[in-house]
Amino acid sequence: MDWRLLLTTFGSVFLAELGDKTQLATLCFATGKNTLVPVFIGSSLALVTSSLLACLLGNTLTRVLPIRWVHLGAGVIFIALGALLVIRSLRSG
Repeated sequence: MDWRLLLTTFGSVFLAELGDKTQLATLCFATGKNTLVPVFIGSSLALVTSSLLACLLGNTLTRVLPIRWVHLGAGVIFIALGALLVIRSLRSG
């Protein structure tokens, strides 16, 4: 087991998820009576499922593409999304 990778992944995903739309939606679902357990299980399963899909896709991509291209592609996507958010923010403000 690569503990460093495990802890890095946990920390990155945990910080990325704090305060995002998913967490806010979960918070809203959990506001009723007796909702803690089903909301926790449902949101946990959703995060685990989306993480599984991301892992499978990442593993599959590295079988067909060099890992350098996968990293470069992910970086370009993050930069593009960041640029779009900045442009959108500048236009609306």
